[in-house]
Amino acid sequence: MSKATDSTTATLINKKAPPFTLPDQDGKTHKLSEYKGRYVVLFFYPKDSTPGCTKESCGFTAHLKDFEKANAVVMSISILDSKSKKKFAEKHGLQHVLLADEDHAVAEKYGVWGEKSFMGRKFMGISRETFVIDPDGKIVMHWPKAKGSEDHPVEVLAWLKENQ
Repeated sequence: MSKATDSTTATLINKKAPPFTLPDQDGKTHKLSEYKGRYVVLFFYPKDSTPGCTKESCGFTAHLKDFEKANAVVMSISILDSKSKKKFAEKHGLQHVLLADEDHAVAEKYGVWGEKSFMGRKFMGISRETFVIDPDGKIVMHWPKAKGSEDHPVEVLAWLKENQ
């Protein structure tokens, strides 16, 4: 099971989750504060419709009913707009909330925005990370190197069930 080990994670665990207000794939606005009393599984991912992001998102949707039984809402965030999110959700049958953080302000608050490198090219982007926020709004778990796979949602669900 993944554990919080890096210094960024250590500063986030047991702290109040940074608040946010973002639009979803349908243009509906979501505020983190609206989910008080429930667990929030918040996963950040680099880009809609890429292989790893699609596998991870499909994995969360496949287990959505189990997350709901565990009093948890699943939300994902990337920097692409609501229109991109809607297309992504419709193409893959995604049923969780997909949030658009176009100016990457929320990603910055959570410490997931930074320099990345791919094929020798450096650029700014979102790293794939997952947070669990408890019903009181506190971050209780963080996977700083989440995998873009269908296995990661199973790991998050198992952790949630063991730690409620």
